[in-house]
Amino acid sequence: MTDNARKGVDEKFCQSCGQIIKKEAEICVKCGVRQKQAIAPQAGARSWGATFLLCWIFGFLGVHRFYTGYTGIGIIQLLTLGGCGIWVFIDWVMILAGSYKDSQGRPLVK
Repeated sequence: MTDNARKGVDEKFCQSCGQIIKKEAEICVKCGVRQKQAIAPQAGARSWGATFLLCWIFGFLGVHRFYTGYTGIGIIQLLTLGGCGIWVFIDWVMILAGSYKDSQGRPLVK
């Protein structure tokens, strides 16, 4: 029987030792390590894929900046054609690296 088949619906594996524990458990009963809780996406969070495509296709117009709530920077990118492409390239790399956040500081949802 595989580990996934043994694990019940209300159970998960300890992130440190692999012991089966309750899904709501904050601390593993075997090793005592505090479990990291998964962060649910917040309402209004922007899509990683949409931001990436907008930057790739319309980046020189700053459309991805408007989409993520950076209206001021979007206008500047619109007027400078994305900083002659340099700013668009930097934004594109940041999106790929996962360090690009929306105007409220929330990470993009994948």
